[in-house]
Amino acid sequence: MTTPLVVVGCGGHGREVSTIARAMDAGTGQPRWHLLGFVDDRPAEENIKRVHQLDLPYLGGIAWLRDAPTDTHHVIGIGDPRVRRAVGRRVDGYGTPAASVVHPAATIGPDTEYGPGFVAFAGARVTTNVTIGRHVHLNQNATVGHDSTLADYVSVNPLAAVSGDCHLAEGVLIGTTAAVLQGLRVGRDSTVGAGACVVRDVPDGVVVKGVPAR
Repeated sequence: MTTPLVVVGCGGHGREVSTIARAMDAGTGQPRWHLLGFVDDRPAEENIKRVHQLDLPYLGGIAWLRDAPTDTHHVIGIGDPRVRRAVGRRVDGYGTPAASVVHPAATIGPDTEYGPGFVAFAGARVTTNVTIGRHVHLNQNATVGHDSTLADYVSVNPLAAVSGDCHLAEGVLIGTTAAVLQGLRVGRDSTVGAGACVVRDVPDGVVVKGVPAR
C-alpha cells in the first residue's frame, strides 16, 4: 500500500526532492509513495510548468495540507534552512506527518538516527553514530563524519564535507564544497560560504567564508 506524499515548494529544490521519492520506488515492485503533487504559496509560472512536465499537479497554496486526508505525508522541498523552518512550523500545525526520503544512491550508516522530514540526495554519505534532526537536507555528494550532530533544519550543500565529531546547530547552512574540520561547532543560523574551510568554532548568526573561514 502506498502512502500519499505532497512536496512543499515547487521550485528547483522541491522538484529535485520529488525525484528522490520516485527513485526510492523505482524497480522495487512495491512502491512506497504516491506523489500527489506540489503545494506552494507563491509559485512562479515557470515552476508550475516544470512541475507539470514531471506529470505532477500544482495543488495550490500550503494551506491545502490543512484539509488533506489524514494519511497524507509531506516533505519540504525548500533549500534555505530558515525558510524551511518557518514553513515547517506552519505545516506542523496542520497535522500532516513529515516524510523522510533517502535516495537509493545515498549511504546512511545503520546506527545513524534521523528525524522526520530528513532528505538525503544521491551520493550523500553519512558514516557512523551520527544524529540528525528534523527537516535536515544533505545535498548531492555531501558527507558527514562519525559522531556528528546535525540539529533541526540544517542544510549541507553539494560536495560539502562535515568531519567527525562536529556539531551543527539549528538552521545552519554549509555551502557547496565547504569543509568543517574535526570536532568543531557551527552556531545556530550561521552560514559557511561556498568553498570555505572552518578551522575554529563559528558563533551563532554569522556568515563565514574563505580559507580559513572568517
